[in-house]
Amino acid sequence: MALAKEFQHPYEFDPKYEKAVAYFSMEFAIDQALKTYSGGLGFLAGSHMRSAYDLNQNVVGIGVLWKYGYYDQVRRGDQTMDALFQEKLYSFLVDTKIKFQIEINKHPVWVKALFLPPKTFGTVPMFFLSTDLPENDHLAQSTSHKLYDSDPGGKVAQSILLGVGGAKLLDELGHEVEKYHLNEAHALSAAFYLYNKNKDLDDLKEKLVFTTHTPEEAGNEKHDIRFLEKLGFFCGVPMDEVRKMAKIEGEEFNHTLVALRLSKIANGVSRIHGQVANKMWGKYSDICPIISITNAQNKKYWADKDLYRAMESKDDEALIARKRQMKSNLFYRVADQTGKIFDDDVLTIVWARRFAAYKRPDLITQDQERFGKLINNSKRPVQIIWAGKPYPMDYNARSMFDNLVHMSKYKKNVAVLVGYELHLSKLLKAGSDVWLNNPRIPREASGTSGMTASMNGSVNFSTYDGWIPEFAKHKVNSFIVPEADLKTPTHQQDVSDMENLFDILENDILPTYYDNPKEWWKIVKSSMQDVSPYFDADRMAYQYYEKVYNY
Repeated sequence: MALAKEFQHPYEFDPKYEKAVAYFSMEFAIDQALKTYSGGLGFLAGSHMRSAYDLNQNVVGIGVLWKYGYYDQVRRGDQTMDALFQEKLYSFLVDTKIKFQIEINKHPVWVKALFLPPKTFGTVPMFFLSTDLPENDHLAQSTSHKLYDSDPGGKVAQSILLGVGGAKLLDELGHEVEKYHLNEAHALSAAFYLYNKNKDLDDLKEKLVFTTHTPEEAGNEKHDIRFLEKLGFFCGVPMDEVRKMAKIEGEEFNHTLVALRLSKIANGVSRIHGQVANKMWGKYSDICPIISITNAQNKKYWADKDLYRAMESKDDEALIARKRQMKSNLFYRVADQTGKIFDDDVLTIVWARRFAAYKRPDLITQDQERFGKLINNSKRPVQIIWAGKPYPMDYNARSMFDNLVHMSKYKKNVAVLVGYELHLSKLLKAGSDVWLNNPRIPREASGTSGMTASMNGSVNFSTYDGWIPEFAKHKVNSFIVPEADLKTPTHQQDVSDMENLFDILENDILPTYYDNPKEWWKIVKSSMQDVSPYFDADRMAYQYYEKVYNY
């Protein structure tokens, strides 16, 4: 059955994409105005919803309307960061008037659904769930307050809201879905809601598909199965049936492993990640096939049109002038936040993404002598900008951010910006010359920030992980840090990567930028050309139908 008229897609479905799909994600980065994301998963999901719309696909998005968003990253009096939780208001979301109950921790919880019309931002129809209703007590209301609750019980409650609430909403809408696409195992509770309808495990497996975004087994959520039962994760399915469905003998419930056992097919998010996922989970019985579909970003949304117009018309003068203007736009923000005036002619390096220890944001600063020489080089000067949000309860990452702030105070060509959201992300990618990405191998499942940097004439400078091996050609469209010996201790890998990073900067990047500008712009153009069409989310949205939904 189709969606009611007021919620329908504003187009005829392309015959290739007629199968009805519901795409579940805990976060979506759709537009700067809608604060329903924290990092890469949100950026990916947002691009997917845009490309599904552009390709006339029969997809709907299911998410949660976070009352306080993720958090607003602001500054304290000493310039270090603080996390501000502020209520968000959205006049562009439509109240569907749909309200229903789910059960969490043996208590009925009211859920309402808000609708994002497709034409508002150019996405498929999207529905956002909220428990922030006067009918609920404060604990139930708080389930949809903050993205990624730090309390284990609160986080499971959020998973129940997304999974059970999302599946029940589709029933309330009368929308018959053929494929339920779970991103991470956040919405896995939907599987038990669906199973409860007719107790047909084969039918359930036909409907579920799963994307894993985590390359390490330790990073996948596990809970005591009794704890989940108490909170209502299994929708009343008896424990012996849950164990039988999930092939669980002990007390540990591994969410990703169970998702792999209950889905028809699953995928990793880059070629390397698909291999890692098969190696990691292949030792377990009864899992579904795991393939690779590499992440991508919506070029129509992210790419600078004037920059591409200049490149396609072979107008190098216009290309260089446009890039200078993009740098100037970013430097206005730098001056506003930090009081520093950056120079449009100086090579500008940006490190900006989710602030996490494995991504090593401060790696370039670890050799203070070489870092000092780099930033004090008057012959070949550099400007460096950092930005990114740590998880608010990750005090190690917050400390790393604050240390960079303190360091930057005494260096006129180094800046740390707060408020890394979609708008600032676009500014940084447009205004940088070099996009620095140095996660510890093999911990980056994909990464997407470098794709959108390339779409804005910024050259990737990266370790060889995630999506990069599928794109990068050293000194042709990017610069690659040679792989460290992964058998050595992590601190030795860090030292190796840092030394190689400085060597490439000093011997390749700076000389090319300053002494051979013709070659530099050739690399910039190669990067812009090579990132599309493969890393445009249109390819990804097509492949999900081809390889996953139609499997």
